[in-house]
Amino acid sequence: MTTWKNWAGDETCTPAAIERPESVDDVCAAVRRAVDAGRTVRVAGAGHSFGDLVCTDGVLMSLDALSGLQQVDRERGLVRVAAGTQLHALNRVLDAEGLAFANLGDIDVQSVAGAVSTGTHGTGKLIGNLATMVESLQLVTAGGAVLELTGDDAENLAAARISLGALGVVTAYTLRVVPSFNLRGVDQPMPLGEVMDGLDDLVDGNDHFEFFWFPHTSVALTRRNNRTDEEAAPEGKVAAYVRNTLVENQLLDLVCRTGRRFPGQIPRLNRLVTRALTPATRVDKSYRIFASQRSVRFTETEWAVPRSELEATLTELQDLVQGTDYAVNFPFEVRFVAGDEASLLSPAYGRESAYIAMHCYQGMPWQDFFRRAQEIAVAHGGRPHWGKRHSLDASTLATLYPEWDRFQEVRSTLDPDGVFANDHLRRVFEAR
Repeated sequence: MTTWKNWAGDETCTPAAIERPESVDDVCAAVRRAVDAGRTVRVAGAGHSFGDLVCTDGVLMSLDALSGLQQVDRERGLVRVAAGTQLHALNRVLDAEGLAFANLGDIDVQSVAGAVSTGTHGTGKLIGNLATMVESLQLVTAGGAVLELTGDDAENLAAARISLGALGVVTAYTLRVVPSFNLRGVDQPMPLGEVMDGLDDLVDGNDHFEFFWFPHTSVALTRRNNRTDEEAAPEGKVAAYVRNTLVENQLLDLVCRTGRRFPGQIPRLNRLVTRALTPATRVDKSYRIFASQRSVRFTETEWAVPRSELEATLTELQDLVQGTDYAVNFPFEVRFVAGDEASLLSPAYGRESAYIAMHCYQGMPWQDFFRRAQEIAVAHGGRPHWGKRHSLDASTLATLYPEWDRFQEVRSTLDPDGVFANDHLRRVFEAR
């Protein structure tokens, strides 16, 4: 039997069977086999969910073979994409067609289905998460049937955009895209107090703004990405290697490993890192500016709070870290997303949101820190990023999501017997 593990390496499972379908018909047949054998089905993308969202002792399905661009409709700005396509591959294919996504997260190795189904997002106050770009999708149900969910089936589509794989197996998406464009990316260290004092201007005055705060310091690294008519000027191989591999990954890994061995030195190490930060500017194709390489392993929790609650939430989280002996040597990441009502389970449903992401380096304790951070976030109306760690159950989540009952009704219709359930989904969706 094969053991599956996620990208971080800290969640594993040994499924009874692994299915690798090569067509939609194969997916239907695999689901029927699982049902006939009395087994549940979970679908794994690239393993970038940090909790036990995928883990199962039933059937684990990989959609890696269902990959590629299937159709382009330039007139309507739509593309049809197989659900197992990894974002980094799709970005290159779209670029060859003169197209791009209006926004992306900073990781591009997820499958399209994994990224969309968990509410993955980038940053930009006028732009929603990836699920808001879904025009329609193809879903294989618990009965092995194929449904095409479009605007004519608005309720099921609104539930299926962000569904955690709880409604069936998504096999294809029709996605809205835009003509390809270049971004001018500017990284600049600033005092955190100055960032917070000028936050509205920074968020509202840039197409895409985010910042990273290093615990135990007063410094933030700001990142401003704006559309530009300037010609792309990609970094040379040597410069890209120094920045991506040596500085952003190998040096960070060295600092984190040192902090793991000597946690009492983390405040000093973080201050040393911030003193080494320097301004940097790049102009390149959008998808290259949006994405960052990540070889340093960590686990993560992330919370979407109303933008109006960001300062109070972040202040309490700062006090939590700096007033305890929590060994936190990764920066907090703060991003901004437009409110939306495209998905019933969107963490940004009905409100402009600020996302606060917190990380712990591999092998370091995270449980108590994440638990207390969760308490602070929830007290400010925070909703969890579905692909990151949280311990909330259905009773609490139902109070945080205005359309919770609508999603539950769709789930009870499309998967009444819990064919696509596992322990994680039973915790978050089913009353105890």
